[in-house]
Formats: sequence, structure tokens, C-alpha cells
Amino acid sequence: MSAWLVLLVAGLFEAVWAIGLAYTDGFSEPAASAVTLAAMAVSVYLLAQAVQTLPVGTAYAVWTGIGAVSTAILGVYLFDEPVSLARAGFILLIVAGIAGLQVTSSGHA
Repeated sequence: MSAWLVLLVAGLFEAVWAIGLAYTDGFSEPAASAVTLAAMAVSVYLLAQAVQTLPVGTAYAVWTGIGAVSTAILGVYLFDEPVSLARAGFILLIVAGIAGLQVTSSGHA
């Protein structure tokens, strides 16, 4: 499997645990806490797999970017977080940064 695909899945699991934090109630909700902790473990494990091929700085930036964009979008749908043209524009800038890092990476495989 491509390191970039592994990194994409790792970033999506980062969004799962970030959103999961809202449901853990300070880790007092056992089921939500278990899912959140499992997503954290999977996300970091997959990131570790990706950095075996990709430069660590690039992989980390892309991982956090995927997680941030996914979490921001899910926050709008799940928690009625505000949407504005400016906010959407800044999220698109993160997406552009992720794409730029992927295209210019020496580990582009």
C-alpha cells in the first residue's frame, strides 16, 4: 500500500479521535473513550508506518492537515460550528498546503 494512502487513513483516524474527544466527557464515558483511544493508537501507528517512506516533517504536516480539515468539516455537521466564507477559504488553504507537500515531496511515491 502506498505510504501516501496510509498517511491519508492515518489523518482520517486523527479526525476520528479529535471528534471522539467531544463525546468522551473528559474520558468519563467508557465507550466513547475506548473508541477515541483506539483511533489515537491506529492514527499514530499508521503515521509511523508512513514515515518509514516519507520525510517525517512532510508526513507530520500532511497528517495534521488532514486531521484538521476533516475535524473542521465534521464540526460543522456534527456540532453546528459556524461556517463563513473566510473559514472555508482558510480550510482550502490547508488543503492546498497538503496537496503542495504531496506534489513536491522527495518521498513522492
